[in-house]
Amino acid sequence: MTVAVGIDGRPDCENAIRWGASEAAARGVPLHLVHAFVWAEFRVPLGPSDVAPGLRAQADQIVAAAVELAQKFSPGVPVTGTRVDGFPSVVLLAESRTADLIVIGSRVTGRLLGLVVSSAGVELTAHAHCPVVVVRPTEDALPGSLVVIGYDGSPAAGAAVDFGLEYARRHQLPARIVTVLDDEDDDHDLLAAVRPYARKAELIEVTGHPSEMLLEWSADAQLLVVGSRGHGGFAGLLLGSVSQTMLNQSPCPVAIIPRAAIEGPP
Repeated sequence: MTVAVGIDGRPDCENAIRWGASEAAARGVPLHLVHAFVWAEFRVPLGPSDVAPGLRAQADQIVAAAVELAQKFSPGVPVTGTRVDGFPSVVLLAESRTADLIVIGSRVTGRLLGLVVSSAGVELTAHAHCPVVVVRPTEDALPGSLVVIGYDGSPAAGAAVDFGLEYARRHQLPARIVTVLDDEDDDHDLLAAVRPYARKAELIEVTGHPSEMLLEWSADAQLLVVGSRGHGGFAGLLLGSVSQTMLNQSPCPVAIIPRAAIEGPP
């Protein structure tokens, strides 16, 4: 198994490479860098000309530079890189069938919109066959000191707890499980389901809007872990509203556990 990182040559994917290299070192597995070569899908010249090396050569340069960068971040980790023809969502979804973890970056688009995950990234976090981590493009603040996990009793949330607790153990970090209760419903079953984790994590039980509560309680997190979809929501949406909000507003990296990662290959 490997940790795979989606790369596109932009400066904001550097932190995704750094995060992926660090996690590969912690897991003791190789790091694989994947560049989706979208130009192969269009009728444009791909080879060299008298004035330019060609689009394929430029893509190969992106891969080579990313491999060199990853080797600097984690010198002891085996690193490979490849250029794959296709759109990013298709290429990375295929990669998720053999990878242990997929890492991608996000972008800052301005003060009003803040962090934005591409449409390919949203599709990946919804349908990948392994967990997906979305890394922030800047490091303006020191990394947090714990792992925060959102829990609502759903199968995806249970998988998020397993992923988050294992990450916390591997990196020697404390873990916090946040359960948002509903004043109008009986939460006895939900509380009974989360209580057994008390010996492994700090349990936080709060009432309020789930997105707001998770953002508040993950302000000091190094990683936030949630399922792609929990209970409720609209069936036509790729991601649940909470996971969508976390991707765009959380100040720390976000790990999403897609449904396919729980159910296994068809």
